[in-house]
Amino acid sequence: MISKELLRKIRGIEIRTRHLVTDALAGQYHSAFKGSGMEFEEVREYQPGDDVRSIDWNVTARMQHPFIKTFREERELTVLLVVDMSASLAFGSGEVLKQDLVAEISALLALTAIRNQDNVALLLHTDQVEKYIPAGKGSRHVLRVVREILSFEPTSTGTDLTPALTFLNRVIHRKSVVFLIGDGRLPEESLSAATLTARRHDVIALRLEDPRESEWDAVGLMEWVDPEAGDAILVDTSSKQVRMALKHHQAFWTAEQDRTLRRGRIDTLHVHTHEPYERVLAKFFRLRGARRGA
Repeated sequence: MISKELLRKIRGIEIRTRHLVTDALAGQYHSAFKGSGMEFEEVREYQPGDDVRSIDWNVTARMQHPFIKTFREERELTVLLVVDMSASLAFGSGEVLKQDLVAEISALLALTAIRNQDNVALLLHTDQVEKYIPAGKGSRHVLRVVREILSFEPTSTGTDLTPALTFLNRVIHRKSVVFLIGDGRLPEESLSAATLTARRHDVIALRLEDPRESEWDAVGLMEWVDPEAGDAILVDTSSKQVRMALKHHQAFWTAEQDRTLRRGRIDTLHVHTHEPYERVLAKFFRLRGARRGA
């Protein structure tokens, strides 16, 4: 039985994300990702400017003047949302928790995909595979994806992307677009697994960040608790040196992970909880489309 509060959340996300799925965003998404292959369309007469590599020599020989083969992109893709459900996502220093933002971003990506006639699948994970929803289409399928992200109660609190990627590579055989959505807390083994996955699929790592993960006010002693391991430490935020050291550590760690992912041909998106995520996605689609057309 779905609670009234959950229904209200789902409805709110549906309204907000449907408003954001504009023709421009859908068009940018279409340009950003290649279809699954090329399908023969027709043979027509050669026109100045056509690629000579497309000439059909058999038809040309019969007709005594040049003809070319034309192809169209076989568009249908599968977009797989691999969503981190670990305890670290239950955090937010502002009005929105990371886990709520994950649901909104997933809904926007799913709605944009189905508007382009693509399929959407969902894989929820912690340090194990928690739930898999096979690819589907339509508004009802998208709402199910959102509902699962908001209501699912994982059996573990930890984070390890490796089992999820191992499962993905076993069940998804056709090249797909894979969004890794979480807060980017990936151990070395997970980074290696992501690089291997990117050899077969188009992988994008979407990292959610909160300003309180890199900027702290001077409020004295604070107890920080790791939501996944349960460990606690005291931090003296009144010390400027401590605050600067923490900021530099966070920046260095983030940059190192980004470099590792780039070497593995994985694009990385940084989405901040206090900024409009749709602008980040629109810019990414636009730049990727331009890069693809270059």
